Amino acid sequence: MKFTQFLKTRGSIAAIIMGVFYAIAMLGIFLPGYTAIPGNIDKLPIAIVNDDAGEYGAKIAGQLQENLPFKEIKTDVKNKQALKELKKNDLALVVHIPESFSSDMQKGETSSSIDFTINDAGATVVSSSMKSVVAEINNQLSQQFSQQTAQSVLMNFNVPEKQASELAEKIETAYVGNVVTVNKIPDGMHNNMLPMFLTMASYIGAMIGSMQLVEAFKDSRGKASKTRLFIYLQLTALLIAVLSSLAAIGITYLVNQPDGSLFLSMIGHQVLIYMVSFNFTAILIFLLGSAGMILNIPLIFVQTLANGAVISRDMMYKPYEWASHITPMYYSVQGYLADLYGSISPSPFLWSLAAVGLVAMIINIIIVATIHRSKPSHKSLTKTEIEEITKVLS
Repeated sequence: MKFTQFLKTRGSIAAIIMGVFYAIAMLGIFLPGYTAIPGNIDKLPIAIVNDDAGEYGAKIAGQLQENLPFKEIKTDVKNKQALKELKKNDLALVVHIPESFSSDMQKGETSSSIDFTINDAGATVVSSSMKSVVAEINNQLSQQFSQQTAQSVLMNFNVPEKQASELAEKIETAYVGNVVTVNKIPDGMHNNMLPMFLTMASYIGAMIGSMQLVEAFKDSRGKASKTRLFIYLQLTALLIAVLSSLAAIGITYLVNQPDGSLFLSMIGHQVLIYMVSFNFTAILIFLLGSAGMILNIPLIFVQTLANGAVISRDMMYKPYEWASHITPMYYSVQGYLADLYGSISPSPFLWSLAAVGLVAMIINIIIVATIHRSKPSHKSLTKTEIEEITKVLS
């Protein structure tokens, strides 16, 4: 056999096509998706809450609104409500100017400072970007107020304005920005990425499981009704979900050491994401057979960006944002962020995840009922029946 003949074989042609297809699929999905960083930072919503009745508060609020690179800046919200929205990741940053800020600055006191509050339990790019933005704001405000406050203090002691301006540069900075981080994630990338890793481990296992169990379903037709086989398929998937979840959470406790009180909720979450992912990926397998895996893999690539672990929905391009609403990974990752590190309930995300799974299962039931025909069952003949047929034929 010549090399050219080998290249023409079915396996070689399939391998060449798949190699090119997945290179295009992966880079075509990942590279455009990640151009949202830092390009779409301006789409993140923030809030500026000015409780200061003095001139400094209004001036700072006006400067921030004018200079910060964000298109959506809320100014008509109370600090308590803004912090509540921040914890839900509906806001990326809350800037709070306290009531006594102007008076404290005029007195040269540092007891009152501007609070910049960031939620760590969210997309990693959002929290890191907000920290960079806050550092830059504090640097500029520090320079501005060190000179203004020093001048004001010296002028009160009848120091000439020109001399006060020169001495101001030598006076210690009067302004100190207060950076507050809520829902702090423990140090280490393994902690930041844990929600995504747990989700992907279950999703990939479920995807492979769906291919194998749907094949077993097809091979078993004729040995039982379609309804019974479909129930068997779901029960087997549930068994795998429980076993794989125990293994996954066991490793998580060995490495990340989360709070022991979270053990049962994490097991339940992991079982749920497996079952939802199983039914979600089984749709294409039921429709296209093993060829459905060709499309299931690009769906993983899309969800890697659309799951909200790295970039938030506000920063995503529309195709990825749409995908986040109808695919399992987003709800699982956000549920884990809330459960492991957040101060809000993961229930809304888990209910949404369950809804995706229910819809996927209903679609699979419809496919099985309408497309997959039952094979006629072949009942084995008894020895007596065989003898009677033999007599008739002879």
